[in-house]
Amino acid sequence: MATEVVTDPVIRKLEELRARYEAIGEEMNRPEVAGNPARLMPLTKEHGLLRRMMDPYYEYRKAMATLAESQAILSDPTADPDLKALAEEEIAQARRQAKELMEPIKKALVTGDDAAIDSVILEIRAGTGGDEAALFARDLFGMYQRYADKHGFSVEIMDASPSELGGFKEIILNVRGPGVYQHFGYEGGGHRVQRVPETEAQGRIHTSAATVAVLPEPEEVDVKIDWEKDVIEHVSRAGGPGGQNVNKVSSAIKLEHIPTGITVSMRDEKSQHKNRAKARRVLMSRVYDSIIQAQRSARDANRKTMIGSGDRSQRVRTYNFTQNRCTDHRINLDLYSLDRIMQGDMEELIEALQAYDLEQRLKNL
Repeated sequence: MATEVVTDPVIRKLEELRARYEAIGEEMNRPEVAGNPARLMPLTKEHGLLRRMMDPYYEYRKAMATLAESQAILSDPTADPDLKALAEEEIAQARRQAKELMEPIKKALVTGDDAAIDSVILEIRAGTGGDEAALFARDLFGMYQRYADKHGFSVEIMDASPSELGGFKEIILNVRGPGVYQHFGYEGGGHRVQRVPETEAQGRIHTSAATVAVLPEPEEVDVKIDWEKDVIEHVSRAGGPGGQNVNKVSSAIKLEHIPTGITVSMRDEKSQHKNRAKARRVLMSRVYDSIIQAQRSARDANRKTMIGSGDRSQRVRTYNFTQNRCTDHRINLDLYSLDRIMQGDMEELIEALQAYDLEQRLKNL
């Protein structure tokens, strides 16, 4: 393959995937597999995911083969002059085609897993700053809600703990839509706000914080939890506003996952059944995220240099209202359009994060 179009590590990885893709195709055609849904279904799913990358990669290989043939004609001293002229035209066309094909292939190669995630659990929690931090958590929720609406994603509020002034101590969302993780996956971490709070009478600027966690919501087949043996369930009265039913009926659910120690509490619904179902979805996402984080840490000692880690202790962004500035500390990006960003116009910010992440992932192949 020509090195001017793509680096060797990318081609090596693509060739590994091509071998896997073709091996799966052969296995699916075997009678003992074709007649066994339990074996066929996961193979069909994997084959379908790989096809998105392999179809353009086969076209790329054709373009590179044409390029090699045309270069051979140009190098042949006995070749007809008219044939050489045609070969020169084909070389230029093949190079252009190969380059155009390879750009989306490279992106799919390192972000394909993320692109396949169509549902995330988004958790926003007020940090330091008291009432102002809760109001900031509310503002982050509004920003994400408006961005999701613009892109056709659905947003479901799974649980919320309001503050007295109308903010949120905590709010948990489910955001769904094609490739949603590629949009929200960079939001995990610590978010800091610098502004004059609504509660400030003397006009002084305060600094408050909120944390965001973004958890891919796995399909049930991805995470195996034995709800009888691995999970302890605690039932209690919900408490708080909502009428007499909330206080009298034991509807609040707390789940404790014994192997990991992860706990989830859910009290948003009056129905115990609905709270249990929501709590299980959040628990599955947190267990799945725990497994993925451990795998990534073991596989890539350099992953802290990459963005999208979701570490809540990492300060990822500052929102300075007095300067109308939004700063993403991971890529040293300053945007003086905070007013628009808070209204959900996050495209410039997210596209910059996506571009940087793609560059880092390609380096780490």
